[in-house]
Amino acid sequence: MTRVGPRLILLCGLPGAGRTTEAKRLARSLPAVRLCPDEWLSALGLDLFDETARERVERQLWSHAQDLLARGEIVILENGFWERAERDEKRQRAHELGAAVELRYLAVPTAELNRRIAPRNRTPGAAIITPGLIARYEALFEAPTESERALFDPPVELSDPRPGSGPPG
Repeated sequence: MTRVGPRLILLCGLPGAGRTTEAKRLARSLPAVRLCPDEWLSALGLDLFDETARERVERQLWSHAQDLLARGEIVILENGFWERAERDEKRQRAHELGAAVELRYLAVPTAELNRRIAPRNRTPGAAIITPGLIARYEALFEAPTESERALFDPPVELSDPRPGSGPPG
């Protein structure tokens, strides 16, 4: 595969949208460094709903991502990127570092999000995400518009594009 240079891939979507599945697929195919705040919070024994801890972990992962981009790596951030301002900040800073920036928006209907989350909720020790919580998250979520999406670079060609290898449907 031809080396594509530094690139930041932002995975945007709500819980159950398939961000982690997509990030793992991309990381294998490109290859890339995948940074997932939920996994770091869990590994550190922190509550996934602790906003202060989440902000600290996401800030540290962003610092690490910038170092990796400056070294020419491909970095995937799985934060969810619910707010336009955060997407703009990451895009602008990565461009300053000379990196291309992709936005991969995983739009999934509410019923499907709830269907996907249900099995996770039955896993021992899982963070429970109820349909009511999904509804609250949807109210907070700022979906990227077409004009915003046009500000990002086109997706890189994958080394192993497989039909049906995207997020679970």
